[in-house]
Amino acid sequence: MESLFPYPWQSGEAAVHQRLNYQLASPEAFKAMLHTEQQVHRSGLEESLLELVKTRASQINGCAWCLDMHTKDARARGETEQRLYLLSAWREAPCYSPRERAALAWTEAVTQIATHEVSDAVYAEARTQFDEKALVDLTLAIIAINGWNRMNVAFRTRVGDYVSPHAAKR
Repeated sequence: MESLFPYPWQSGEAAVHQRLNYQLASPEAFKAMLHTEQQVHRSGLEESLLELVKTRASQINGCAWCLDMHTKDARARGETEQRLYLLSAWREAPCYSPRERAALAWTEAVTQIATHEVSDAVYAEARTQFDEKALVDLTLAIIAINGWNRMNVAFRTRVGDYVSPHAAKR
């Protein structure tokens, strides 16, 4: 007999079952990921820019856990709902600065490197907004979020329970 509920969440079942907790399975690997993340946050790049970059990469990679986390963090840090809603269509939205646009184009290019080259035009635009150190730091931030995305998607990390530590600070 066919279910009356075509989607698992409509019947009250969890849509996705976590495969394993990678933090517990390999604390050393988790610590290595955290170390990279800490370096990103010491880089001097604006936290608001980092949240946009992390959210955009997570949209591309389909990582629900990271989307939940980074949109909550972005909102807690003062990001507007409109800018978060328009992020997947940032090229058509007038609410992003030239620096943010360059970062988002760079994020997309680096995230999709397996199927698309990082063009000279995207690089040139990024260099108008970021000096060499900042561009390397931005690239590390993109590498880090792509790593987190892959861990969370591969192991189906449970989504929805994240509470931003920044919300209490506002």
